[in-house]
Formats: sequence, structure tokens, C-alpha cells
Amino acid sequence: MPIEFGLWRIDNDEFTRVPSGKLDDESRLERLLTKDPNLLGRDLLVIGQQVRTASGNRLDLLGMDADGDLHIIELKRDRTPRDVVAQALDYAGWVRTLTYDDLTEIYNDFDDQRELEEAFSDTLGSHRPEGESGVPEDVNQTHTVTIVASELDAGTERIIQYLAEEYSVPVNAVRFNYYEDDGHEYIGRSWLIDPQDTPEPPTKREPWNGQDYYVSFGHGEHRHWSDARQYGFISGGQGEWYSRTLNQLSIDDRVFVHIPGEGYVGVGTVTQEKTPVTDFEIDTDNSRANILDADLNTPHMGANKDDESLREYLVRIDWIDTHPLTDAYWESGMYANQNTVTKLRNQYTIEHLYQHFDIAE
Repeated sequence: MPIEFGLWRIDNDEFTRVPSGKLDDESRLERLLTKDPNLLGRDLLVIGQQVRTASGNRLDLLGMDADGDLHIIELKRDRTPRDVVAQALDYAGWVRTLTYDDLTEIYNDFDDQRELEEAFSDTLGSHRPEGESGVPEDVNQTHTVTIVASELDAGTERIIQYLAEEYSVPVNAVRFNYYEDDGHEYIGRSWLIDPQDTPEPPTKREPWNGQDYYVSFGHGEHRHWSDARQYGFISGGQGEWYSRTLNQLSIDDRVFVHIPGEGYVGVGTVTQEKTPVTDFEIDTDNSRANILDADLNTPHMGANKDDESLREYLVRIDWIDTHPLTDAYWESGMYANQNTVTKLRNQYTIEHLYQHFDIAE
């Protein structure tokens, strides 16, 4: 049974219990939760409302927490216990497959005023570990299901408790009591299962070896892979989101470079940390020179060079092995990510890259 929630009014040391009722329209709960999902007692960013799933049905609310994990929030409405729980589990089966690009598309349909990265930073940035900002490198590692109701029937309670207690399914239910007193409205929250006792969903995140990083190198008009090979660097820029993760790299870290849509093209060791393009120097025949004075294959590496948030930033690399773009290496199932730099955890990818680039274990 959920924890009982009571509300009393105090008048001159006299206690009067405020009678609880049921919201006349449960869609009001959806509007309230959309406006402030913290009513659930969690720091969440709503990234989708009435999200159409693969089955053609619509998931009420989809949230993301500061770790990049997803929260399925489904209102019971007037459905039977079997229907509401089965529907929520069906949504969970679909949500577990969503990629970062899928989530970006869902968010863009929900809010066309801000990018997902901006909304995440505004809402959850302060909850990220020190030195980290923006959406985490690996989103949707776990997900949870919360069923919301203005009343919970015994059947729904039994099914949810059975799934959670017997099979450790990360599902819970929350009831919102409604109160009205002297023209004021109140709601009170009570959980079916204490959130501290809700089963933790199993993580899909593999351990990191402390050395290897993945780098997404956006080969194009602002950076060219042949220049990176020749002059020894990786880079990111033309937006703070693309350059900020370069901050993760330190001297002696090892990077494996991936070109989106092509594959892995090189591996090397960091010898100079993130540096503005205007300060990055290279060796020429006679002296040192700025990278922008070199004979580059990219026409616009210097674009926005005077804008700290937009300009290109470079990290110097001592290459161990590189290949031309035409010889990029890729196997089905290997790791790729939209962030410029992430920790390379995927063991399948690491094993294949070690063999391909002849890296000692």
C-alpha cells in the first residue's frame, strides 16, 4: 500500500483535516508535470510529451535526468490495471532502443525554441559532476517507469509491486491527492514503493580503462583529416558544444579518431591540450608558424577565430598510426558517438581497434 498522505489546517491551535479528493481532469496532472517534473521529487528535464512510439501509441511524458538516463512517465487515466502497466512496459521496450539522435528529434518536436543541449544545461547543468557540462557522453544507459494517478486501485498496486519485488523491474507508481480549502487548491504526493527501495535498473555502461578516448572528427570545410595527419592535431569548434569536450583530454591520453559516416582513421597520444586555433603553432621548414598560415586543405579553419565560443580549438597529437579517409576502418557494431570526445568504453570496439592499429594490450 502507498504511504498515506494527510493534510490539516491549523486555526488557533485547532486542527481541521482538509478532505482529499480526485482531480476532476487527470490531464491537469500531465500539464503540471510537464511544467515542473520535479513534482515527482526528481530533477528531470521533460524532453517529450505525447511521444508517438513504434507501436503507434503515445507515451505521455518522457524525461531525462542529469546522468542522461530516461524516465517514462505514464498517467493511469481510466485504464484497467493490466492495460496501463502493459502499455508502460511496451513503451519501456521502445525507449531502451533510443539513440541520442532519436532523443534530439523527440525534443525538437516538443520544444522548437531551444536545442536539447541548451535546455539540458539550463535545467540540469548544475547537477552534473564538477568539470562536466552538457548532455552526458552516453545517454539512455538505463530507464525507469513511473505510473502517475490521482487514485491507485489494488490491481495496479499488486502488479507493480510484483514486478518490482520479484523481478527487479524499475517501475513505481505515485498518487497525487487533491485538496481544496477556502478557494485554494493543493496536491500531495505519495509513492506506492519508497523511491529509495525502487530497484536500480542495470547499467549498460562498461568500465573505462583510464587511457583511451574516442574522437569524432567532423571532416569538412572547417577541418580536414589530411591536415590533421600532416600537422598532428585533432580539433572541434564552430559551436561551444563541439569544442567543450576537448577539455577532457590531457597529456599522454590516447585517442582513436573516427570520421562520421566513414570509420576509424587514426590513433595517437595527446602532447598538447586544448588550444585556440589562433595560438596553435606548427613547425615549418625554417621556423614556427600559426596553423592558419599553413597550406591547408580546409578553406575555413579560421572561421570565427575571434569568437571564443565559436572558433576552432585544437589538441596536438603524436600519431601512432593513421590511414587516409579512403582506408577508414569500420565493423558493424563498433562504437560511434555524436560528442567530439568521449571515454572509449566499448570493449568490442577497443579489441578491434587494438588489432587493426597494432596496439599492445
